[in-house]
Amino acid sequence: MFARLADVSFTYGTVPILSGVSFQLGRGWTGVTGANGAGKTTLLRLIAGELEPAVGHVSIDPRSATIALCPQTAEVPGPAIASLARAIDGASRRIRGELSLDPGRLARWSTMSPGERKRWQIGAALAAAPSILILDEPTGHLDSQALDLLVGALERFAGIGIVVSHDRAMLERLTISTVRVHAGTARLFRGAYSDAKRAWEAEERELRAHRDRLKREREKLERRLGDKRRMAAAAQARRARDNRVRGLFDGQIAAPARTVATRTAQDVGVLRRGIARLAGELETFEFTREKGRSLFVDYVAAPASRVLSLHSDEVRAGDRTLIVDVHLDILRDTRVRIAGPNGSGKTTLLHAMMAASRLPRERILHLPQELARADAAALLDSVRAMPPGARARVLTLAAALGVDPERVMLSQAPSPGEARKLALADGLGRSVWACILDEPTNHLDMPAIERLEDALAQYPGALVIVTHDETLARRVAREEWRIESGRLVARIP
Repeated sequence: MFARLADVSFTYGTVPILSGVSFQLGRGWTGVTGANGAGKTTLLRLIAGELEPAVGHVSIDPRSATIALCPQTAEVPGPAIASLARAIDGASRRIRGELSLDPGRLARWSTMSPGERKRWQIGAALAAAPSILILDEPTGHLDSQALDLLVGALERFAGIGIVVSHDRAMLERLTISTVRVHAGTARLFRGAYSDAKRAWEAEERELRAHRDRLKREREKLERRLGDKRRMAAAAQARRARDNRVRGLFDGQIAAPARTVATRTAQDVGVLRRGIARLAGELETFEFTREKGRSLFVDYVAAPASRVLSLHSDEVRAGDRTLIVDVHLDILRDTRVRIAGPNGSGKTTLLHAMMAASRLPRERILHLPQELARADAAALLDSVRAMPPGARARVLTLAAALGVDPERVMLSQAPSPGEARKLALADGLGRSVWACILDEPTNHLDMPAIERLEDALAQYPGALVIVTHDETLARRVAREEWRIESGRLVARIP
């Protein structure tokens, strides 16, 4: 069984998305990674047969193979989910158990968390026993327990699995190969994400080194060409002088000058052809200019050692008590991850910390899980209204996170990913004393997540973060406060 793409190209209207894509996938899981807008979802839909390539072809063997595609969102339950909930056969009951799916909760679909909806969506796909299972961002909004349940179920899938994900821990655990969607094409690499990334980075380093060698060779030829041109000019001058006396000496002196000029002209032609050859070879190198780079934030430390405190008998969400006996202090060098199952009160705790804060709001960066479209548009308007120096600083920091400043400033509203990067850049640009971040990697592509990780690792202020990205948490937090049975328990990870 295999899925093969042969020289596949696809365009939306006249806009090329992918071109020259050729690879073959067999049994096992393949991760698909790339920047936002690179064409990952398009690639999935081509493999699933929802889109037809403009050039090339996609072939599935055997032709009778069934394909299940789970898109990013699961807005309505649909008949497949209802069927899974009703089914009493052993396979369906096993899937419900593996994914901790309660059929009795299906009637409350509209109030389910996105993570629970996603588990139902994938469970229904698994119950259909497809030959090829394609998942687009399956781990969004899943806590670590739900993620373990999902990955455990996916590990038992015996067909061809294809998953788009920015969850590095899941990719490392699940996948055996990686497709990188980049610079208008897609390439298959052996190994999970970390091995594949090392491979393409080593390849790019070698290509850049070869390009630099060609540049040095071209510069050397250009210097020699300059020398030859000066020699040619001198020979031409001598020939002109010789021609002026030619009548006196009957051309006896002109002949050597002509020989020198001819040979010099030949050398010039050889050098020009060599330079043209190198220029042509250099044009074949198409390195995508990286928008992101390391962040270096000028930082002024908070004057007091304690920047945030929360002391309360309980933390409530509406009429429900989520956490009791809360006593926490955030010092100016605290770096803590708030962890716990979905619905345990992590987001509510962050809001309670913000409500209790006495710091000036401009000294805190609070990034919620989702930015409303109106808030994103207001953020963009505020950046536009900044004095030129402050605006340039924010846009420089946003570019370091992967935003195209010129494009976003001309847009009517930033995309969800752009809005989060702008919000982070705005806070870091204000040299805030504390960052309170709720799932900051939502809507970010893999390059942006890695740049954010670098930025937060360098950030010298207080950091409180809720994240399901285990790699990010290990890199940026020094301790963990976990919500367990309605209490906050401090742990050292």
